[in-house]
Amino acid sequence: MRTTAATRIVALALTLLLTAACSSSGSDEDEDNTPTAQGPTSTTPGTAAPTAQPPAGGAEPVLPPIGAQWDYQIGGAYQPAAGVRIVSRDSGADPAAGLYNICYINAFQAQPGSTAWWQSNHPDLLLRDSSGALVLDKDWHEPLLDVSTDAKRDRLAQVEYPWIDGCAAKGFQAVEPDNLDSYGRSGGLLKPADNIAFASLLAQRAHRDGLAIGQKNATELLDRHQAIGFDFAVAEQCGATDECDQYASAYGNRVVDVEYDDAGFASACKSFASRISIIRRDHDVSAPPNGRYARRTC
Repeated sequence: MRTTAATRIVALALTLLLTAACSSSGSDEDEDNTPTAQGPTSTTPGTAAPTAQPPAGGAEPVLPPIGAQWDYQIGGAYQPAAGVRIVSRDSGADPAAGLYNICYINAFQAQPGSTAWWQSNHPDLLLRDSSGALVLDKDWHEPLLDVSTDAKRDRLAQVEYPWIDGCAAKGFQAVEPDNLDSYGRSGGLLKPADNIAFASLLAQRAHRDGLAIGQKNATELLDRHQAIGFDFAVAEQCGATDECDQYASAYGNRVVDVEYDDAGFASACKSFASRISIIRRDHDVSAPPNGRYARRTC
């Protein structure tokens, strides 16, 4: 078929446009600015991700042993005591050799030290009130992340998937996404369904990486734990709040509980020492030789 000069000009223009589109599709924008860890001791954005690659499907998650001694070390890693078989550590730390290791990530709130990174890179993924002010967890001074829409959940997942991948690459067996109950601190801006939807995305990624995933608190969501994909529970102060039985019943006693006061610890030990894993820690879960460090077992 013959072509006119005009046709050739149009064809050339289309070719140039396609070439430009292909060149821009490989952009690595923000690649070096995405934080890889959000635990309490890993607050510096831009930390390099582990070079090892996690399994991409096929590896069956290993669940934590029931009733085993455990330690909650998210405030700083240290040598586990004799007899400890389960340890939870921040994603910025290394797992404890020879033990069952749970990897802590702050999935639904931003660490205080990372607020500037979020403001610079993803300001619209921080939850804001009607005046535009950040919505904070006032106890920990942590801005809430905005999981209110499918689009925002998808974008947040792209930030957090590398954290989960990093846990797997380091050799952790499970992941613990904190602040599942952030909707309760959102002033009605977030609904339980929003957090459930985001937790489901994280559970899918954890299982893809061969990791188990623990439900952190939020007893009101226990009836949804199977639909979300949770495998076990990480409870804070279930002895103090008289909720240990709810976790134990939902997860067949596959529960690790941390208590922060003597009364809650005594209550949990009295009724559940033979069923679930219980530890008494100081409120800041500090590492020795910090003077506030406290650790007791039933």
